[in-house]
Amino acid sequence: MGEDLISFNQLLSLSGKVAIVTGGAAGIGLGIVTRLAQAGAKVLIADMDEATAQKSVADLSAQNLVVKSIKCDVSNEEDVAKMVQTAVSEFGGLDILVNNAGIFPTAPLSKMTKEDFDRVIAVNLRGVFLCTEVASKQMISQGRGGKIINITSIDAIHPSMIGLSHYDASKHGVWGFTKNVALELAAQKIWVNAIAPGGITTHGVAKMSQGADAETQKKNAEAFMARIPMGRMGMPDDIGKVALFLASEMSSYMTGEQIVVDGGALLN
Repeated sequence: MGEDLISFNQLLSLSGKVAIVTGGAAGIGLGIVTRLAQAGAKVLIADMDEATAQKSVADLSAQNLVVKSIKCDVSNEEDVAKMVQTAVSEFGGLDILVNNAGIFPTAPLSKMTKEDFDRVIAVNLRGVFLCTEVASKQMISQGRGGKIINITSIDAIHPSMIGLSHYDASKHGVWGFTKNVALELAAQKIWVNAIAPGGITTHGVAKMSQGADAETQKKNAEAFMARIPMGRMGMPDDIGKVALFLASEMSSYMTGEQIVVDGGALLN
């Protein structure tokens, strides 16, 4: 091969690395934070929910993991700049950015307001742009490359349900953005990839069913489950493990790719 192979123990090690995970206080984000921190990274949780973020920091710190948090609205330029500055001042730099923050309020087109649409695009798409812009500048200034991981959705490939047209538009946008930015940043040794989760059991997903009667909730759950060949919903750790793969040397020759993690749902 003509080059030294990285040892097995080093392949998944993130020792000495600094990561930011947006929307990292709970759900998929927390699953990602946990795996990156377990691999040795110092992780900054950036989330609007301060109380939940602080609780997650306390829980992970009790496991001797290095995690801190900051309140951040990813659609706000000042918040994003402060987020990156905090990672640098607290941990000494930035090596990994996970753009996970996202919202998915449901509304059919006939009932969707312009404000509904604009807010989803602002958080899910503009937020990814802002975070990537600021984080990549920091990574470039350091001169040691980096990893950017964007959380899209299987909805970036195929719509999952009526009522998410704004969400689907945002996730298609993030996938297109991922590919183009990967092309641009490759010269700086910054690899940009995406993860497209399917149905993942989180508090946010559970809230989507609020207001529906028990029978309707049961039918919706059974219909969705019937589409998953593996026969189960995903867990946040299913995404966390793939994020670790993309953040580590295991994915050293990958950029501009999207990994689908859906239990086989798109096969149907």
